[in-house]
Amino acid sequence: MRCPFCGHAESRVVDSRPTAEGSVIRRRRECNGCQQRFTTYERVEEQPLVVIKKDGRRESFDRKKILAGLLKACEKRPISLETLEGLVDDVERELRRSMKGEVRSREVGDLVMARLRELDEVAYVRFASVYRQFADVTSFMDELRELMQYRKCEREG
Repeated sequence: MRCPFCGHAESRVVDSRPTAEGSVIRRRRECNGCQQRFTTYERVEEQPLVVIKKDGRRESFDRKKILAGLLKACEKRPISLETLEGLVDDVERELRRSMKGEVRSREVGDLVMARLRELDEVAYVRFASVYRQFADVTSFMDELRELMQYRKCEREG
């Protein structure tokens, strides 16, 4: 494994452990050249998953795009990177379990939103504001009302 710091071709595994769901192995490595440590992830190569965008374009599923959006939504929130990576893992696993080679971007967004709503309300609203592309303050307030109603129902039952 090539070192991301110095480019040295050899490194040694310092620690190796499966992630919570067991489908990915997380490895801490140390470069034999500069002794810097870095993390790699090993996962089973899966069938391609294609996302159909709103305008009909098709592109490969990219977990990094989802993670980047979540990182923006969760900025300055008490949510670890590991938790966000787990959320992306859950979404990807559910999409792959559906056994469809193609999914609509709306499906992906809805799965992310559902999990984010459970995780952090502020991050949920931030993500929703970008994902749903609110046209005005009224549509934004409608989303907040829906979130408040969801929380009320959750507390009551």
